[in-house]
Amino acid sequence: MPHDDLILSELDHARLKALLPRQSSLHQRLDQAELQPPRQIDADVVTMRSELLLQDPDSGLRRRITLAYPAEALPADGQVSVLSPLGQALLGQRVGDLVAWQAPQGPRLQARIAALLYQPEAAGDYLR
Repeated sequence: MPHDDLILSELDHARLKALLPRQSSLHQRLDQAELQPPRQIDADVVTMRSELLLQDPDSGLRRRITLAYPAEALPADGQVSVLSPLGQALLGQRVGDLVAWQAPQGPRLQARIAALLYQPEAAGDYLR
């Protein structure tokens, strides 16, 4: 199950707050986030620019994606914007969590975070 508490690095928090309109639902979630210095973020938490494997709980199919800032998003290449329904569902979740999101004009979808292949904080890349 996804965690209700949103865990964010202080750097991700500052960058995301600057991007969002004050009335957005993600902006409101950011206001309630648990902020941590980048060096203290657990290695299993999805942060900005994390690369991860999502697994469909029914079919078992896996998909590799990167959580991207909107200007860097290329959905066809697996670069998913944090402002998309999937991106918002992933931010701050942990490996093993089952996340759910509403597809635009489509069904409610879900996937398990099977692995975190790269997390900037765990790699010591604190400014990325």
